[in-house]
Amino acid sequence: MLPGVLTAGAAARLTAAGFPSGRADARLLLAYAMGLDVTQLATVRKVTPNQAARFNELIQRRILGVPVQHLTGVAHFRHETLHVGPGVLVPRPETEGLVQLVIDWIGRGDVNQPTMIDLGTGSGAIALALSHEIAGHVCAVELSPAAYRWAQRNLEGSGVDLRLGDWQDAFEELNGTVDVVVANPPYVPSRCVLPPDVAGHDPAEALFSGVDGLDALRAIVPVAARLLRPGGLLACEHDDSQGQLAPAVVAASGAFEQVADHRDLAGRPRYVTAVRSTIKCCT
Repeated sequence: MLPGVLTAGAAARLTAAGFPSGRADARLLLAYAMGLDVTQLATVRKVTPNQAARFNELIQRRILGVPVQHLTGVAHFRHETLHVGPGVLVPRPETEGLVQLVIDWIGRGDVNQPTMIDLGTGSGAIALALSHEIAGHVCAVELSPAAYRWAQRNLEGSGVDLRLGDWQDAFEELNGTVDVVVANPPYVPSRCVLPPDVAGHDPAEALFSGVDGLDALRAIVPVAARLLRPGGLLACEHDDSQGQLAPAVVAASGAFEQVADHRDLAGRPRYVTAVRSTIKCCT
């Protein structure tokens, strides 16, 4: 059977089931079923019956709401390929922009070998990208044992200082010396109804964060104030409905200046950054 015929039919089924990325999903899953990289599909002239059966099984599971990344076992993030599965948040493309903000900020300064901490690292995506793209010292902490195991696997050999625990008291030995604190915390308001492939597979504790979605950010702000040196950077992702609320949470602490919000590639409010002031905040 021709691969184009298979993917066209599967894409139509996925689109009808409510998955707008049906064509891309179909191509990824066919490549996975054939043991190929998706870039190699253009050279394929025939799909064997066994490969077609495996592909159709994957498409059916996708229609039932299983994320593509859970079906293939990997997620791509910037230049990284990460292992993912049940118990850990699948990294999103939007979060790549958060890493870029940190890289750009480091590039504008004169800090050599910066110390950076990723709070709530999940799969380790942010920490791994920073460890490969910036020459410095990267630390990460994760509270969920299930997510921590995925981060261990992804960060093995990277040099990242990964710890299992609560960010509230993490890395106390680094208080006041850290150059960057970065986080993609849970930020979905509890009232929101998410698509089945998100709600049914990403862990709820990595998604929801109180009535307004900002409880995690409220907890991060004093932690970042404790860890950062004066002039150090806090960078956090937030929901696109929180473009005014998230900066207000940071500013209200009195511990930061130059509080600013930034848009993602789609033009939506997505990231808040702030610089640690010399004023101590009360925690």
